[in-house]
Amino acid sequence: MDSIKQTGPGEQKYLTVSDLNWYIRQKFDKDHFLHQVFLQGELSNFRYRRGGHQYFSLKDDHAKINVVMFRNDFEKVKFEPEEGMKVYLTGRVSTYEVQGSYQFYARTMEPAGLGALYERFLQLQKKLSSEGLFNPDHKRRLPLFPDKIAVVTSASGAVIHDIMVTANRRFPHAEIDLYPAQVQGEEAAASLVAAMQQIQARSSEVDVMIIGRGGGSLEDLWPFNEEAVVRQVYAMNMPVISSVGHETDTTLCDLAADARAATPTAAAELATPDLASVLTDLAQLQARLLHGIRAVIEVRKQALARLDSSVVMREPQRLYEQKAQQVDMLTQRMGDLMKLRLQGASQRAGNLTQRLQAQSPDKRVMQLLQQADFLDKRLVTAMKHLLEGKGSEFGQLVQQLNDFSPLQTLSRGYTYTTNEDNEMIVSAKQLQAGSQVQIHFVDGRAKATIDEVKEEENG
Repeated sequence: MDSIKQTGPGEQKYLTVSDLNWYIRQKFDKDHFLHQVFLQGELSNFRYRRGGHQYFSLKDDHAKINVVMFRNDFEKVKFEPEEGMKVYLTGRVSTYEVQGSYQFYARTMEPAGLGALYERFLQLQKKLSSEGLFNPDHKRRLPLFPDKIAVVTSASGAVIHDIMVTANRRFPHAEIDLYPAQVQGEEAAASLVAAMQQIQARSSEVDVMIIGRGGGSLEDLWPFNEEAVVRQVYAMNMPVISSVGHETDTTLCDLAADARAATPTAAAELATPDLASVLTDLAQLQARLLHGIRAVIEVRKQALARLDSSVVMREPQRLYEQKAQQVDMLTQRMGDLMKLRLQGASQRAGNLTQRLQAQSPDKRVMQLLQQADFLDKRLVTAMKHLLEGKGSEFGQLVQQLNDFSPLQTLSRGYTYTTNEDNEMIVSAKQLQAGSQVQIHFVDGRAKATIDEVKEEENG
């Protein structure tokens, strides 16, 4: 421990935490047994961090270790790790000085149990199935009589030979076009996609496509499980038949295609009709058609014979006798109906005439003249009564006026006196000696001069 730094002159036997952690890390890093470690266990506390480093734990039934997998290494993992998944890890063991904990730095990760490729197969199948690429509702029907069949497979394998032999034997009319591609190896997926894209560019000329190869292991058939190849199969404009491997082999291309064949021969049989069977079926249909036509002609012939021997054809007048009688009955009914309608119309016209006469202008004018004459007589009578009443009332008022008139008083010998201003003299206080007054009589007046004014009490 000579290389470890001491803290001070009086404390040389004490280490700092950093020094201790650094020393332990050096021990881990110098141990060549810890540089390449192979671990297996179950993922724990795994939380996927998009685009970053991954931090999780690896555990078994009795222990657990912290694991770090840097982004550059995690991007090479070809499956999606999940919580609880059993995996194989390779990497090194070291310490994290800041926390003084040791951990495993993983460089590779592979699924354990069923194997890495099969685990990738199941994950990709689940992903594509959720997107609907394997939905049976999207499957298209194969054409019954194809003119051109495109085949994507190896140019040197037995697949194209089996397809051509079977197709030529069953339906020589169909044209077989080979689009060669690699069917095994790292470049096989890109080669298969490129060949299918060439076919897609000529989709209007191709009726059906066959993609396939012979049998092999899961690794050999893996190009037909690549996501790009499966998506291209699903995107083709024409129906696709997949024939990959043997009957027991199933690839994702088989699930995405419109039809699956166990062998290349079976694929050719799906793509083409059996010409001999078709011709046999046509002959049978032709015979059935002729038999049906003869049966129809016979039925029509019997019907014509029945018509020819019928009473109507022998005595055609019977055909219209009932019609003529029906016409007479309808004519009679029409005449009766017209009479009823005319009677109703005549009755309505009479009623309208009576109503019109009742509303005649001459009669109305006569009624108005009679009413005016009656009202005129009533007006004259009312005026006479009114004048008589007013005359009587006037006489009474005249009598009352005469009764209260000063002239009546003057006629009994009384007079009244006014001053020069024609004001009534009612008191001696209004007069003075020498005042000029007028004395009014019933039949005239006289001027006088006041010689003396004498007031009397209680006068």
